[in-house]
Amino acid sequence: MGEECPITICTNLRKALRVRNDAAQLGIRVAYSASCGKSVAELNPSILDKEVDELLKSLRQRHSLETLRDDPVVRAYRDFYWRIGIDPTKTRPSSEALVRRALRGRWPRINPVVDAGNIASAKYMVPVGIYDMGSFQPPAEIRLSKGDEVFLPISGREERVRNDVPIMVDSRGIVMHLYPHRDSRYTMVRDTTKRILIVAAGVPRVSVKQLEATVREVQRLLALLGWKNCNEIYVAP
Repeated sequence: MGEECPITICTNLRKALRVRNDAAQLGIRVAYSASCGKSVAELNPSILDKEVDELLKSLRQRHSLETLRDDPVVRAYRDFYWRIGIDPTKTRPSSEALVRRALRGRWPRINPVVDAGNIASAKYMVPVGIYDMGSFQPPAEIRLSKGDEVFLPISGREERVRNDVPIMVDSRGIVMHLYPHRDSRYTMVRDTTKRILIVAAGVPRVSVKQLEATVREVQRLLALLGWKNCNEIYVAP
């Protein structure tokens, strides 16, 4: 999986992310770790070409657009969406949306680090969040919104978050993520990114083992790109 990240990145990783009780009561659970390396702009995206080809072949063998919704992991995320007030037939869970794009032959390539997260997400059907560690102030926490928070999506205008929505915020209160499907422009991976927090977003009926495997897959792919990884994968809560 490559060499370890510098000790300064990994030492306090256990304290980098926490899940508050109000979010945990919804069944929210995450696995997370960190990775680092050359800036994203210096990485060679073609290194992941073979990984993408193998993933697409595997997904087409395992799934179809007609049967995908019956997959137990897809079903778990859809049920969670209904529970938090999102219609999953209109706003797909991000992992399901990736697989649907793959089955239609339209796989997204963004940058090598985000691509690694997308490959792992589609393989294990688990949403993956990747956050620039230079752009947020730890510890981050997942909690329910109070209704006065503002969210700036990667694409789109700033918006106010409605009450009782699961969100991830940093220690300054900046909304990094609407759980488990939308990331913020503030903490997105950029060309200059060199250190990232990797989060596998879990919901009820998705096992810790699956979450951990998703994070390990992201790190395996990042190692192919020459990045280093923190060996420990933590689970919260």
